[in-house]
Amino acid sequence: MPYARIDGRDLAYEEYGAAGAPAVVLVAGTGAPGRVWRAHQVPALRRAGLRVVTLDNRGLGPEPAGSFTLADLAADVAALIEYLGAAPCRLVGHSLGAIIVQEVVLARPELVDRAVLMAGGGRTDALIAAASAADLALADGGVRLPPAVAAHRHALQNLSPRTLDDDARLTDWLGLFELTLPDPAAVRAQLGLELIPNRLAAYRRITRPCLAVAFADDLVVRPRLTRELADAIPGCRYTQIPGCGHFGYLERPEEVNAELLGHLAGTRV
Repeated sequence: MPYARIDGRDLAYEEYGAAGAPAVVLVAGTGAPGRVWRAHQVPALRRAGLRVVTLDNRGLGPEPAGSFTLADLAADVAALIEYLGAAPCRLVGHSLGAIIVQEVVLARPELVDRAVLMAGGGRTDALIAAASAADLALADGGVRLPPAVAAHRHALQNLSPRTLDDDARLTDWLGLFELTLPDPAAVRAQLGLELIPNRLAAYRRITRPCLAVAFADDLVVRPRLTRELADAIPGCRYTQIPGCGHFGYLERPEEVNAELLGHLAGTRV
């Protein structure tokens, strides 16, 4: 995995496809490495002729993370785009990654051609605040849940009833979660960054074409929050994918990829 030296630290990223092709940068959510996009989104975007870039947000890299802010994560993405000579690029973000993308589009519109905001929102509500407080309590209390307990909790929080009712699929998901979920303490610096003030008024200044994607069964960022984000951004298109939870881009990748490709190619605006 290559590293970009940005602001005195190494930012891990991966690049797929032809260097001269239009670029799309994929930004993952809290605690998720860039490789979460490999299974479904990277192959689809490469087949569409795009140069695909993924990254590990600060707090997951090879160096001690220290403390940082949402603005720092947005600055990292902007600096990586410049480092790679990828501007103006397409941006895609999920959850915290969507908030990062929103801030990049707002602050550095010259770097962005268009953006997709999956499970994004423009403010913190009571449920998001409660979930964040629980994660912070686990991390700060030095609590490491047994892998089976953490996997069960994660499944209920992030998957749809459709998946939870499918024994074979659910078993696969639980096994994956047991193997891959990070220790909350290991990603402590990223926790709480999704707790943003109401930014809807600021997002009315966004000038790049955006697509806001909600997942119908999302219990983390409920669709109404993504809908009001879309309503705030001028010209933003809103779509809702049925039968999936917060991990909709992994649960229903074909439907999600169809929306991504349509917007990124400029055929759906």
